[in-house]
Parts: sequence; C-alpha cells; structure tokens
Amino acid sequence: MTDISLLLDEDIQAALATALRIRSIDTIHAQKVERKGRTDFEQLVFAAQEQRCVITYNVKDFVIVHDSFLKAGRMHWGILVSKQLAIGEILQRLLRTVQSHTKNEL
Repeated sequence: MTDISLLLDEDIQAALATALRIRSIDTIHAQKVERKGRTDFEQLVFAAQEQRCVITYNVKDFVIVHDSFLKAGRMHWGILVSKQLAIGEILQRLLRTVQSHTKNEL
C-alpha cells in the first residue's frame, strides 16, 4: 500500500484516474473536482494543500511553477511529468513509482 496521493492535471486522460483508483491509489482528476481551467500555479497550491503529487504532461509550465513555489518558500508533494504515452504505459509507470516511493520522496 502506498501513502502517495495524486492529482491528475486536466491534460491527463480522466480514465487514468479511474484505473489508479481501482488499484487503490488515492487519485483525483482536475476535471472531476472542478479544477478545470485553473492556472498551473493554482493547481499546485491545491495539490499542496491536499498533500497530492501533480501528474502532468506540461513540463514547460510546471518547471516555472515549481521554481516560483520554491522562491516563495512554499513546499509541495511533488510533480511527475510524463510524455504523452498510451494510457496503459503511463499507468504501469505510475504504479511502479508509487509502489517504490513514499510521498516524502517525490
């Protein structure tokens, strides 16, 4: 069992959240919790408050958001960035990651 909780950014397929929850991974999707259209900074603030790691395809913007967070002295629970791969491949990679790390390691 893992202690990692995830927030999937709106650019990630919603079906991935369902697949992760079926496998007992605490996962929410930005679209399903009325976070669609929020800025990346707002998404990371929400994820930090909820102690969730953000999963996104958006490397360019989240590098900037991460740097802004650190400069402001804020902490978050991780950002995992993926290439846009088949959902099954992303699922397997995320499962390996959450099963081999703790929330404090991300």
